[in-house]
Amino acid sequence: MVAGEKNGANGIPKKIKFLFVSIESLSGDLAYQIKKEGHDVKVYIKAEEDRDVYEGFLEKVDDWEKHKDWADVIVFDDVGFGGTADRLRKEGRHVVGGSTYTDKLELNREFGQAEMKHFGVNVAESWNFTDFEAAIKFLKEKPGRYVMKPSGAAQDEKELLFIGEEEDGKDLIEVLQHNKKSWARKIKTFQIQEFISAGVEVAAGAFFNGKDFIQPLNINFEHKRLFPGDIGPFTGEMGTLMYWSQPNTIFNTTLAKMKDALAQSGYVGYIDINCIANSRGIYPLEFTARFGYPTISIQMEGILTPMGEFLYKLSRGENFELKTKKGFQVGVVVVI
Repeated sequence: MVAGEKNGANGIPKKIKFLFVSIESLSGDLAYQIKKEGHDVKVYIKAEEDRDVYEGFLEKVDDWEKHKDWADVIVFDDVGFGGTADRLRKEGRHVVGGSTYTDKLELNREFGQAEMKHFGVNVAESWNFTDFEAAIKFLKEKPGRYVMKPSGAAQDEKELLFIGEEEDGKDLIEVLQHNKKSWARKIKTFQIQEFISAGVEVAAGAFFNGKDFIQPLNINFEHKRLFPGDIGPFTGEMGTLMYWSQPNTIFNTTLAKMKDALAQSGYVGYIDINCIANSRGIYPLEFTARFGYPTISIQMEGILTPMGEFLYKLSRGENFELKTKKGFQVGVVVVI
């Protein structure tokens, strides 16, 4: 029990201290919801240009490490904090988000694909490159329709993603030849993946308590193009439709197979695998080992369990069933 606070319903303290650690002020919506539930919330934002976000709504701190002893739950809202999260868990602290292993799953596409294949997940064929000339040579020798995806930090710049339209791959060759000098400064490693045609893009996700997945799981469909009609450049996410489900085929053939590896890493938080599903099978594309944005905000609309209670129990490795609404939740990003 949290010192100085009496237990409320279900043995949950009435007031819990949450410390959010963010690079780009991504999780303010979640933090503010927890504050509205009556809990104490402090937020650290690393990026100077983002520190005025949520001004007046949330208490900001300049050095989160000085407040870790104050916090009952520490929340990391993005990848890149894995090593720190592992260290804090070893110290006995309750942490949501991040592990060295899951950071690598998301940031290193080659590693993520290899891990899926190792655990028996059906993956699309892919090739990894650090040199644009080598990739161009490969495409000329092995014509086909491909998708080009950057790895590492560059994958956050969605305009660098390219989905080929031509069956001989000449459009991708032209894009690489035209952009190789400028992209070489941003992209150190990238992946060329076979194009999976005539399918639906769908993700299977779930919250993980360090030992097992919390039910129900989340099935979601992202819209990544900037404009309606599936046109325009790719973005992080322009809108998502989702629903809550008990384990199904998409989950059982993809994310469920990663359970033991996630447990060994000690990961606590949300994770999903984005896939292409068609008549020939389910083809996983990539991991998201953190809250999704705006996915978490949409999920909050469908979660009936108070978010503070939920993250408190999740951080402690408790096994419980999340209370959720039936039907669909839909979120739309508005660009101004």
